[in-house]
Amino acid sequence: MALLPTGTLTFLFTDIEGSTKLWEAHPEAMRGAVARHDALLRLAVEQNKGVVFKTTGDGIAAAFALALDALTATVDAQQALLTEPWPQVTVLRSRMGLHTGSAELRDGDYFGTTLNRCARLMAAGHGGQTLLSDVTHQLTRDALPPDVSLRLLGKYRLKDLTRPETIFQLEHPTLVAEFPALRTLDATPNNLPQQVTSFIGREKAIADVTTLLGKTRLLTLIGSGGAGKTRLSLQAAADLLEQYPDGVWLVELAPLSEPSLVPQTVTSVLGIKEQAGQAMTQTLTSGLKEKKLLLLLDNCEHLLLACAQMVAALIRTCPNVTVLATSREALGIGGEYVYRIPSLSLPDSKLSKTATVASLSQFEAVRLFIDRAQAVRSDFAVTNQSAPALAQLCYRLDGIPLAIELAAARVRSLTVEQINDKLDSRFRLLTGGDRSALPRQQTLRALIDWSYDLLKETEKTLLARLSVFAGGWILEAAEAVCAGDVVEDWEVLDLLTNLADKSLILSEETSGEQAMRYRMLETVRQYAQERLSASEEESKVREQHVGYFTALVEEAEPRLSGPEQLLWLNRLEAEHDNLRAALDRCAAEVDAAAALSGLRLTAALQSFWAVRDYLSEGRVHLARALAQRQVAETGATDAPGNVAVKQAVARALNGAGTLAFFQSDYVAARAHYEQSLPLYREIGERGAVPAALMNIGNVAFCQGDYAAAQRVCQESLALLRELGDSGAIPSALMNVGYATFCLGDYAAARSLFEEGLVLCRESGNKQAIAGMLGNLGNVVGIQGDYALARSLLEESLALQHELGSKGGLADGLYYLGGLTFHEGDYPAAAALYDESLVLYREVGNLEGVLYSLSGRASVRANSEDQVDGQQAALRWAATLWGASGALEESLGAPLPPHYRAEQDIQVAKARAMLNDDVAWTAAWAEGAALSWEQAVKLALRE
Repeated sequence: MALLPTGTLTFLFTDIEGSTKLWEAHPEAMRGAVARHDALLRLAVEQNKGVVFKTTGDGIAAAFALALDALTATVDAQQALLTEPWPQVTVLRSRMGLHTGSAELRDGDYFGTTLNRCARLMAAGHGGQTLLSDVTHQLTRDALPPDVSLRLLGKYRLKDLTRPETIFQLEHPTLVAEFPALRTLDATPNNLPQQVTSFIGREKAIADVTTLLGKTRLLTLIGSGGAGKTRLSLQAAADLLEQYPDGVWLVELAPLSEPSLVPQTVTSVLGIKEQAGQAMTQTLTSGLKEKKLLLLLDNCEHLLLACAQMVAALIRTCPNVTVLATSREALGIGGEYVYRIPSLSLPDSKLSKTATVASLSQFEAVRLFIDRAQAVRSDFAVTNQSAPALAQLCYRLDGIPLAIELAAARVRSLTVEQINDKLDSRFRLLTGGDRSALPRQQTLRALIDWSYDLLKETEKTLLARLSVFAGGWILEAAEAVCAGDVVEDWEVLDLLTNLADKSLILSEETSGEQAMRYRMLETVRQYAQERLSASEEESKVREQHVGYFTALVEEAEPRLSGPEQLLWLNRLEAEHDNLRAALDRCAAEVDAAAALSGLRLTAALQSFWAVRDYLSEGRVHLARALAQRQVAETGATDAPGNVAVKQAVARALNGAGTLAFFQSDYVAARAHYEQSLPLYREIGERGAVPAALMNIGNVAFCQGDYAAAQRVCQESLALLRELGDSGAIPSALMNVGYATFCLGDYAAARSLFEEGLVLCRESGNKQAIAGMLGNLGNVVGIQGDYALARSLLEESLALQHELGSKGGLADGLYYLGGLTFHEGDYPAAAALYDESLVLYREVGNLEGVLYSLSGRASVRANSEDQVDGQQAALRWAATLWGASGALEESLGAPLPPHYRAEQDIQVAKARAMLNDDVAWTAAWAEGAALSWEQAVKLALRE
């Protein structure tokens, strides 16, 4: 082999596209073809002053001292492959990648992140395509060979999960120029996070994991805390992205403490909508049954049974879902493959005495230490003098990545020899016997002990107090919860910075948040929690945590329906794990203050839970808080305290009613609302009484009790007029109007809607204007003024589009579909009903689904099937009506009289036209047996 160059080099990686299939189909022909391919590439490399240092499967890896030589070699190689007279069955096209950087030369091979990045750059391309990194582009752009150009493709995330890469494509008139989209992280759905540090070593582990995932649908990576399970799983998943067209999805379980939240969290990450009356695991399996995806479940050990039950259901019912889990122990279910994460390769005790820079470079643990040390001190370098101490340090840390990273962070203030000496002192008891027989967790604990002992007293105190946070925190929260006694609030920022510098906490910018967010590695957080528990201040700090987040949600609540809605929803989403922790604390403490805080928290969170689809979880929290109502009342020793408790109870009951209402549990919703109303009246909270009455009226609508709905809504309207609450009067007018409409008095309903529209326009509230326009347009259409009705409905839809309200859009489309149906334009009506159905499904409005199914059936019954004729259309309509009838019965939400009368007319007409009672009954029964999801798919022909 020619002498391998050193220094800053340009690397060329190549790979034959589709070689596996070619080998399987034509093994004999491929032997000769691949040999010819390799010869052509080797010739192009050597003629341009490069060296082929490795063959990789069906490709080569070459190194060049000059970037321009590497670029010229790729042009020659691609031209040679394109013009070669291949046998027809073995036409070979190679994808190529060029990247420039430093690398370590060892035993005739190169190592380092530069090569990893070059390999993944090449893997993003297609046969015949050559891709260049930005650094290689910069080195070659001013001296390109004749007719060669470099096209900017853009910035992409490669599968090494570090920084995005600006990618260029080499072009020449003789070469193919157009290719499919690059195979990068951006090309397939995923939520894999970008990593701020490089992935060191683990080549064998990556190969093992990817091989095992080809054999099993459940692979669990096990190992001690800090062993690198998460990072390995992320990298393996990134490498396999192309095999899962529906994506690779990371679910972080470390912040959770409640087992029942496991399926809820997975459905939330995957964007699967919660379904009323359906267990979360069933919702999850239904949503994934037809998907081919890889699910990463990170940190399962503290929720082992819940994870095992959920994964077993997924494996059993979703044939194309693969699960990659990380845990400190196996899930213990059938079909599970377990892979124990090995330590990073590290020098043994003998080598630590005679180590040199050259002899240490082959070990992953050493390379990781050097990489992380240079991140905190750019001039850090290992010498032959410090090499023995570094070898001993890595040996004593057992090659555990987290331990090594924590040690490397100390090079800012200590030499490698000093770090090793301190480890020697701290680990004296742990090295006195057979180290392999001791739990690795003890080694990690000893390291954190040592790191903790290096802190100042104020840093130790803050670290322990920070452990009360779940899922991270912002500076404001740390100041409110952790300041006091020895830690002044003005010190918190500096102390956070110090702890971040020492790798005990992490800081990161999060999209959507204006403030820097901090978090702990889970192992460090557990350690800090033990320190807090051993102190006398745990109860106080946890109370301050509850107090801060209670104040936060009460500040957020009024803003969840205004112009800052999205900002505050995202803020609460970011703090969701902290909110859960605060609620768990309130439920666990049997005292009046905690019970009252639980009621206040749940009452203020009802809108967040409703909008973000945490309905089941919210109802559980509300039920727990309301169960402690009597405990809260015991602490109300004076009149103001008694009022405060009853106000919190009333608001919690209202929230429970709202969440039940959104899940179409109208019986529970009405009961909760009716319990809240007398409490509001008792404490004299006159402003809340009209809203409670309207909530009761809304449930009464859905239950078909229109007279009661009209009565309580009229009472609400009268109170609002008495209070002069002009902002709420339009909503009351709308509710009274709708009740009046359901009772068949269209003229009176129209008058109420018109009055409400005037007030809405005066206030400028676009959401209220859009809703009022929709209701008015609907009743005007029923009265026969189609032109005016269309004008009103189209104005409503335009506003709903502007507001981005899916629920409002669905209502408007449904109303317009009915109008268009009566105008006789059946294709247009069908399209409108279909659009409304899609949106109702997305927002989980089952009553809306019911209405749209019925409307779609009416359109179908009046439209001839293009294939089978009118008889097929009538049977299809009967099936939809059967499905809508079943849904109506299950919801306990009858169609309003007007819609019922219209449906009855259409059903009778269609049944008479079919003139086959047996076929009609069978079709109706078939529809009644469908789930609502199946009925929607049938209606949409999915």
